[in-house]
Amino acid sequence: MNQNDFVLVINPFRDKIFRLAKRLLVSTEEAEDAVQEVIVKLWNRKKTLDEYKSIEAFAMTLTKNYCLDQLKSKRAGNLNGTNTNHKEKSSSLDEKIENEDSLRWIKKIINQLPEQQRMVIQLRDIEQYEFAEIAKIVEMNESAIRTTLSRARKMIREKMQQTHNYGIK
Repeated sequence: MNQNDFVLVINPFRDKIFRLAKRLLVSTEEAEDAVQEVIVKLWNRKKTLDEYKSIEAFAMTLTKNYCLDQLKSKRAGNLNGTNTNHKEKSSSLDEKIENEDSLRWIKKIINQLPEQQRMVIQLRDIEQYEFAEIAKIVEMNESAIRTTLSRARKMIREKMQQTHNYGIK
């Protein structure tokens, strides 16, 4: 595989690698470093990349593992991220402000979820991966992923209801 072919293979999911790294590492600079490390690892394996069923899933697994190694080495516990794909559809200022506030609350709640739930939410709901692909990336079976995703969504829903009800039941 030459350099041009390599770039054509990697470019379609490079942003996904960055978003996952950013979600896990918080810092934009650290996420960019992670992307570079993953690309270097892929480049070093370019002769054997054809052996993988999904190069994208392999790249996401490399990203996840690299980021988790970075977090372990720093003993960092807080994860953060943003969804840059969010597009506002509301026309009124009130709706826009309310939607932005809800998005902030959802991000805050996601950041408080256990690591595994955060990762599954990121891969499924934000990156739109299929369950089979997530299973390869996080090394879990699909039913465990569905359960983890369900619990994460339930927690987000409950916390959002508490937020919108201002604690009134």
